[in-house]
Amino acid sequence: MFRGATKVTLDAKGRMVMPTRYRDRLLERCEGRLVITVDRDQCLLLYPLPDWEEIERKLMRLPTLNEHARRLQRLMVGHASDVELDGHGRVLLPPKLREFARLDRNAILIGQGTRFELWDEQRWDERRDEWLNAEPSAELLPPELGSLSL
Repeated sequence: MFRGATKVTLDAKGRMVMPTRYRDRLLERCEGRLVITVDRDQCLLLYPLPDWEEIERKLMRLPTLNEHARRLQRLMVGHASDVELDGHGRVLLPPKLREFARLDRNAILIGQGTRFELWDEQRWDERRDEWLNAEPSAELLPPELGSLSL
């Protein structure tokens, strides 16, 4: 499981060094092969290849006559890019995906269980503060969270 928030820096070529604490797990889990795609929150999602393949199969089984399903397929599968950790533990982020997420130099890598989110640092700080300051509303929580205690 990937967890935690880590500041990362993109170099002039758009490469991000994967934090060392994740590298061994990624090499073991997927031989360093990842898939990067877009998220509706204007960040990027990074999946180990086997986990992405499972998500992709589920997405492509959605009914194509449903416009929301088609939109999700177009966004997530249509923007998916295969990348690989190089010998220095770096990942080259495709220019179009960097542009989408407005990634320039300073970014935040957020572990989300079986995937990562990659955010522009300033946007992440703004959104995090927005979420922390929002009034909680029990009506907006999915029913699965009704019995969760933290």
